Amino acid sequence: MIIDSHAHVVIPAYSHKFLSELVGSRGNPVRPPAHTEEGVRKAGQSIIDIMDSVGTDIQFLSPRPYQQMHSIKPARVTAMWTKHMNDLIFETVKMFPTRFRAVAGLPQYRDESPENCLAELEFRVKEQGFLGCLLNPDPTEGDGAPPPGLGDPFWYPLYEKMCELDIPALVHSAGSCSPRESYTLKFINEESIAIISLLDSKVFEKFPNLKIIIPHGGGAIPYQMGRFRSWSVRKPGMEFFDDRLKRLHFDTCNYDKLALELLFKTVGVDRVLFATEKPGTGSGRDPKTGLDYDDLKPVIESIDFLSEEDKRNVFECNCTRLYTRFRKD
Repeated sequence: MIIDSHAHVVIPAYSHKFLSELVGSRGNPVRPPAHTEEGVRKAGQSIIDIMDSVGTDIQFLSPRPYQQMHSIKPARVTAMWTKHMNDLIFETVKMFPTRFRAVAGLPQYRDESPENCLAELEFRVKEQGFLGCLLNPDPTEGDGAPPPGLGDPFWYPLYEKMCELDIPALVHSAGSCSPRESYTLKFINEESIAIISLLDSKVFEKFPNLKIIIPHGGGAIPYQMGRFRSWSVRKPGMEFFDDRLKRLHFDTCNYDKLALELLFKTVGVDRVLFATEKPGTGSGRDPKTGLDYDDLKPVIESIDFLSEEDKRNVFECNCTRLYTRFRKD
């Protein structure tokens, strides 16, 4: 089985209209549209057609990150939009139960405590069968001072709820308000900061069962290991950096064979989940191979040091072990 653990929902036309009205009115007055069978089916089928073309059996769907609007004032904007997107994901999974699984967006808002996300998360997991959530380290989206790093007690209420529900979080920033950072660069920077903040903290001592996934190949960290190894051995009593890194999980949304080889060798095959984010940023065509950059199944299959068991773990088993709420049918 090929499980793409990191993908984002395609949005029907009426949701785009709602998005523009919601931002324009700042949530007052706006009535969210009901999801229609035609709209959900058309959007979901467009993803399935792509999945079939590249051999993906199941995708985990979450909201499209750069449209989460975590920084838009007031807080009711992101609250209303998050509910609408989670409803869309739920309806898509219900319509295509053998092809999709649901990962929840959180109604994060600027520097407010993540406590405001707990009710939505619990409802989606307990009542609707969602498997995990997205976690944005900087809901200000660069428009102001961000909340403390993910190693700070600020995030403990969310971690406690995640452990209670036994679900992972995929660390994924949203948009970027900074002229110096595209949203793609924002992803990489926030992932890198998140890793160091978590590993320099007591989070995993306090929450030993916490499940955190760093996407896009782990930001910049796996490719700067020498600096962090050197730093760790110079501090008496500090655990070696490579060993601390094994508290985290990673995914393959990197789109480069050499980088993926380095990722597997650096963090270990057992810590990496297959993921493509397709369709998305990586859907451009590689002029050398004629394949889309995010058509990663043949890329991983071509890595000669991966055994057949390694490949099965990457494509399926690492994901199903981590997402304990996953069921095949």
